[in-house]
Amino acid sequence: MCGLTGFFKLDKYCHFVPSREELQAMTDSLSHRGPDSAGLLFDKNKGLGFGHRRLAIRELSPLGAQPMVSSCGRFLLIYNGEIYSHAEIKNDLSKIGRMVRGQSDTEVIVEAFSKWGIISTIGRMNGMFALAVFDKKDNRLTLVRDRLGIKPLYWGRANGYLIFSSELKSFHQFRTWKPELDRNSIASYMRHNYIGAPQTIYKDIFKLEPGSILEVTTGTEPRTKKYWDLKDVAQAKMNSRKINAADAILEIEDLMSDSVNRRLVSDVPIGSLLSGGIDSSLVTALMTENSRGKIKTFSVGFSSQGFNEAPFAKEISDHLDTDHTEIYANPTDALNLVESLPEMYDEPFSDSSQIPTALICALTREHVSVVLSGDGGDELFGGYNRYLVGNKLEKNMKRFPRIGKQLVAILLNKLPENLLNRLGHSAPGRFKINQLGHKVKKLAAVAASSDPDEMYRSMLTHWDTPSNVVINSNEYKGEVWDPALKTRFPDFLDRMQILDSLTYLPDDILTKVDRASMAVGLEARIPLLDYRLVEASWALPREMKIRNGVSKWIMRQILYRRVPQHLIDRPKMGFGVPLAEWLRGPLREWAEALLDENMLRQQGIFDVFEVRGHWTRHLSGENWAYLIWDVLMFQSWITHQNNKYKWKPA
Repeated sequence: MCGLTGFFKLDKYCHFVPSREELQAMTDSLSHRGPDSAGLLFDKNKGLGFGHRRLAIRELSPLGAQPMVSSCGRFLLIYNGEIYSHAEIKNDLSKIGRMVRGQSDTEVIVEAFSKWGIISTIGRMNGMFALAVFDKKDNRLTLVRDRLGIKPLYWGRANGYLIFSSELKSFHQFRTWKPELDRNSIASYMRHNYIGAPQTIYKDIFKLEPGSILEVTTGTEPRTKKYWDLKDVAQAKMNSRKINAADAILEIEDLMSDSVNRRLVSDVPIGSLLSGGIDSSLVTALMTENSRGKIKTFSVGFSSQGFNEAPFAKEISDHLDTDHTEIYANPTDALNLVESLPEMYDEPFSDSSQIPTALICALTREHVSVVLSGDGGDELFGGYNRYLVGNKLEKNMKRFPRIGKQLVAILLNKLPENLLNRLGHSAPGRFKINQLGHKVKKLAAVAASSDPDEMYRSMLTHWDTPSNVVINSNEYKGEVWDPALKTRFPDFLDRMQILDSLTYLPDDILTKVDRASMAVGLEARIPLLDYRLVEASWALPREMKIRNGVSKWIMRQILYRRVPQHLIDRPKMGFGVPLAEWLRGPLREWAEALLDENMLRQQGIFDVFEVRGHWTRHLSGENWAYLIWDVLMFQSWITHQNNKYKWKPA
């Protein structure tokens, strides 16, 4: 796992020439992603700079160093990721006489580019990756991002050059780049707690979207295209398999086992992030079956009621006989961490589970260099609560007049949140509901929806009218507003799953894991997002994902063969933190400083009345923690920008 960055001359009449020192500074800014070594290639005549930071996982010798040139001398590659099909590709190369010297998958990729071309090789690559390859013969730069968006890649223009990087922070080292805040992106962020691809917090800087390729030669405009489109794949395969449950379970089980086994290949120690939920428990169980030694597992817990999954993870660990380590996080840990979040995430990002994710990654890195995570199971196999709730409500929406639904919403909003939380926590066994008060308030917004798609958006929304909160903004309307999806995915469950997979998964979940893990030089592998498993999941009959109100049904059947059912069947908790109480307690002073009324007015970004009003109501006992956290993470980010780069937005 690594970090990559660089630049390429677009305008052949441009007289500006970046320096080798700039390239070095861009590369050094990514040292956390690759603490083991660095490599540069600087070609002044071509206007090309490639920088690479290496986290050595396979082929620890200099044979794995980057940038790497193909044996024919034509292709130059820098790459971040892991290719789990590299053994098959290497074998195919050897059959045609193209020998590979070491064990590095980088060498396999660049030699495959030389033999079969870039597009054909990408089709053979099963893994997570972001890469830049330069074709010396055609003077062409190509950027590529993996199918699901596990690894990040940013690009943009600056004074006649295309600049690119694994993280935005590199661009601050390119001296002619002038960052400009995109207020429309801030508005989108305030709705979703992340900025969706292809936009970023800066104007004219973009995320390369999952499954995409960007190509450019000097004197031409960059062109992007899809080499793998999840919407096309899902639509073609959707609910297409006529297969009985027993055969489906065996098929998915074999795919999962093979996916995990491929991700155990490493020349350094490897572990598992174990929350005690279905996804991480299944990944860990399959790891124990495919590994020779004892698996190391790691979990994080909280003392606050309703947020602590650590005891469940310990029970799973005991059953699977793993070498288990856990950390209990407290408000002091959060306070020590929050000021580093802007540096870690590079742009406003306010999924509050970023806190436990960062803490568990830091703990894990003390023991291993590679870890497997269970992310992706909810999107593929119907695990989110909103799928169960949304499906039921969608089937009953037409029965109730709009005024009746609005009345229900009003009544739900009047229920005391603290009382509901206590009732949810005190309920017996499987009737226990964590954060019941917050969920009821969310249900109130859902109840007032006029159609299923509006209902889905309300489930994901933080600020209802973000363009009113962010001054002079007009939020970007992305995939979740695309009316064509209703035609392509007429079933509401399918539509929710594809939208989550296109947006929430890469822009929130995978972003959170990548930045938190790479901040400490930890490689996180995601076996449930093997593209073969993604394609197979979409072909399954729907009732094998959600059956009789039970989510992730097929995953449960596979897990029950390995872990007793009573250790698994409990209400879904999520990876949350007691944010509401922390903001009223140990984080209050920090929050007050960032929400200072005079500072907000001087910045001129947020409507002060809206922000201060929500903060006041939160302190009085209402729960507006998630909306306030959006503002706080932006304020923390902009303060960091000013302190580190001496940059203030216009």
